[in-house]
Amino acid sequence: MTRMDFSNELKSRQKLVENVLTKYMPKSTSLYDQVVYNAMKYSLMSGGKRIRPILMLEAYKICGGNNVMDIEPFMAAMEMIHTYSLIHDDLPAMDDDDYRRGKLTCHKKYGEDVAVLAGDALLNTAFEIMLGACLKDNKVNTKHKLLASKEIATAAGVKGMIGGQVADVVQIETNIDVINYIHIHKTSAIIEASLTAGATLAHGSLQKVDIFRKIGNCIGLAFQIQDDMLDITSTTEELGKQVGSDNKNGKKTYVSIKGLEESRQIVNELIEKALDSLENFDNGNKEFLEEFILYLRSRKK
Repeated sequence: MTRMDFSNELKSRQKLVENVLTKYMPKSTSLYDQVVYNAMKYSLMSGGKRIRPILMLEAYKICGGNNVMDIEPFMAAMEMIHTYSLIHDDLPAMDDDDYRRGKLTCHKKYGEDVAVLAGDALLNTAFEIMLGACLKDNKVNTKHKLLASKEIATAAGVKGMIGGQVADVVQIETNIDVINYIHIHKTSAIIEASLTAGATLAHGSLQKVDIFRKIGNCIGLAFQIQDDMLDITSTTEELGKQVGSDNKNGKKTYVSIKGLEESRQIVNELIEKALDSLENFDNGNKEFLEEFILYLRSRKK
């Protein structure tokens, strides 16, 4: 697959995700709650790379899944959970950011009160969608859908993203072990769950799910270290959000402890580990995921 082919394939998958989100985004039926639906849609449909649902789709295909409609609710749910986390992460009580993806953050456009509720609404809608998908199926498929839902719920909770966010907020210690904990829980957990849920929905074996867990761990940690680097090396225009926020908030990062060059080397090593693990799969469906992982390493935003 050439790079030009990859670019087209990526756009095709991103378009698929956009269509799925449009399909599952709920609509207001009352003037009284319309503002929160508008805020939800504003943040959910404001662009983005759609990394997590794409990873879920690729793991599903690699493990033999062949009915995309089966996985659509979970793709939508994962992106809603990711979006809710961004809305809350941008709030003044957290990172206090004014821009996300080149647009005003949700609280800047709709106010802090509505932004908090919009984030809550996206999280609850995600679980409503997944449970609805579970209730529509036979017992065998329902079991795998429930297992996938549990993967996602655990990754989004105190053992995953929220636990990492808490450590990021308090960050009493400043050593690399604490930063690793934050990155692995706050970022890697959701990326891991995207892959493991996709494999589970395809009825993949426990061994295959575990391989994807390792791949997700490597990708997620590399992704967050890259974010640390981009916060220093990129521009607000290119990144779509304010740069230098880590320094502004007094946060210690990989870059502040390890430096740019060593951080870049660690990213390369993690990406290579992910690609090595992917070699455990011998079918032709893994080609896009290989290119996608390489794309994540070279991203500029």
